[in-house]
Amino acid sequence: MGGTVLPITRWGTPVMHTQTRPVTVFDEELRTLVRDMFATMYAAEGVGLAATQVGRDLSVFVYDCPDKDHIHRVGVVCNPVVTLPEGKDRKLDAADEGCLSFPGAYMELARPEVAVCHGQDAFGGEVEVLGSGLLARCLQHETDHLNGTVFGDRLSGRSRKKLRAQHDDVAHTYPDDWPVSPRDRSEDDDDEDESGPAPAVQG
Repeated sequence: MGGTVLPITRWGTPVMHTQTRPVTVFDEELRTLVRDMFATMYAAEGVGLAATQVGRDLSVFVYDCPDKDHIHRVGVVCNPVVTLPEGKDRKLDAADEGCLSFPGAYMELARPEVAVCHGQDAFGGEVEVLGSGLLARCLQHETDHLNGTVFGDRLSGRSRKKLRAQHDDVAHTYPDDWPVSPRDRSEDDDDEDESGPAPAVQG
């Protein structure tokens, strides 16, 4: 697939908190961006990444994420629109969630356990992604990014304070250009094995 690993943009940067522009041109420049986003997501060990997270105000995200049946789904969605169940069909799943743009911090957040995402692929073709389990959470998380919302915006004030405390405790281990430069893992606790499956959405 190729691609260049790019620095991940952090919360607080204006592009992270602003509605993105729709993708209107499906050209090689877009596909180069998509390749770079995949490379960056994999380098950061995430399951999804929005264009805002590499400093681009464009409505596109990539993902490589398991669904509830542990089947890895991989793709790209431009101009995503997420539809969530309503009424008696709306069931919430409370689970830890994290963000590559606020690394090292996780907090429980309840989201609908299924989601449907419509949009276009990198060539302009129509796509529909049916999300369950972690994939449903990922689709909602990444689409939120493109609407200028970070998952911390969905937390209570108390939970946001806890999230920031977690982040601040480890922020010095993430270089400014991470994941171009790797994280300093020398301070990891013995019980924090990040080589295993991610405990939460990181996108």
